[in-house]
Amino acid sequence: MNEATGAKNEAGKGSEAFTRGVEALRQYITREGKTTVGRQHIEELPDGTSIRLGVFLSNQKSRRDRLTDDQLAALAALGLDWAAE
Repeated sequence: MNEATGAKNEAGKGSEAFTRGVEALRQYITREGKTTVGRQHIEELPDGTSIRLGVFLSNQKSRRDRLTDDQLAALAALGLDWAAE
């Protein structure tokens, strides 16, 4: 829990955005039955929030070395093979 670097800090805005992204991905998988999302895809959550899901996934994959173990586990549980590596 090194908060000086911020790399593994789970509190704050980043964690909230990650949670919304995972919620959007879960909704998308339930509806579409797949984890492949186009880069431009925007997912609307039930509360009206728009999530740029394709961008979210691309960012998470490129930054996976900075994700917490819990974040990687959440993505792996949804079927993203790269998160389980």
